[in-house]
Amino acid sequence: MRTVHTTAELRDHVAIWRRAGDRVAFVPTMGNLHRGHIHLVERARQQAPRTVASIFVNPTQFGPNEDFAGYPRTLPEDSRQLEAAGLDLLFAPPVAEMYPRPLEDLTHITVPELSGILCGASRPIHFRGVATVVGKLFNMVQPDIALFGEKDWQQLTVIRRLVDDLNFPIEIVGVPTVREADGLAMSSRNGYLTPEERAIAPTLYATLTASAERLRAGERDYQRLSDDAKARLAAAGFRPDYFEIRRASDLQPPATGDENLRILAAAWLGRARLIDNLAV
Repeated sequence: MRTVHTTAELRDHVAIWRRAGDRVAFVPTMGNLHRGHIHLVERARQQAPRTVASIFVNPTQFGPNEDFAGYPRTLPEDSRQLEAAGLDLLFAPPVAEMYPRPLEDLTHITVPELSGILCGASRPIHFRGVATVVGKLFNMVQPDIALFGEKDWQQLTVIRRLVDDLNFPIEIVGVPTVREADGLAMSSRNGYLTPEERAIAPTLYATLTASAERLRAGERDYQRLSDDAKARLAAAGFRPDYFEIRRASDLQPPATGDENLRILAAAWLGRARLIDNLAV
């Protein structure tokens, strides 16, 4: 595995692969990798003969009071895991490489319909930052295929819309969430949980599962389902942010006859904000 830190080095490597006719698969990350990230890389290697991953803690997707400064930077250990997984090329740029001008002067990408709801309601700049950095990375790497975990279904939906609206010639693949044995979705922020909170955390997935069973049984009072779920989470010790049932394709409230749904939830547990979702 080679590690590069500049766009010029990255493009030089990818150009060699292109001249050889190789397809390129890309996995963008913020580092502090867990088994879910490595699963994405393994899936990428099944999709294309050449694989690129990026590690970049993106300042433009963090709000003023969020954990940008404290977000774990674990590049040496991340590199070891990626090399063991068979990655070809790691792109680990500094902030100045990604954003050479002041952030307040930055050109942004916004996906309006999808960015102000659910997580975007409480994190108003988040998806603008995600869309911008992913658009830049797509332009830098120019992959044929990019893989994202389904744990952040809203992010995946935003990126699919971005690619569709801006005509990026990239196939976007969503990879099912990798979970711990007790159901907790793997996340870099799980490390914020105390042992006591870690014991409570699987309640989020259990609550999603219980709501999905009620939907499959025919219940359609979405507000009651949401209220019951938030009450269950609060009783367990969470501070619920939202618990919503939405149409999977565009995250809008379901209409009569919609069958492909997602239950999406976010809740605070101590200093960790956990998100998860489930298909119904």
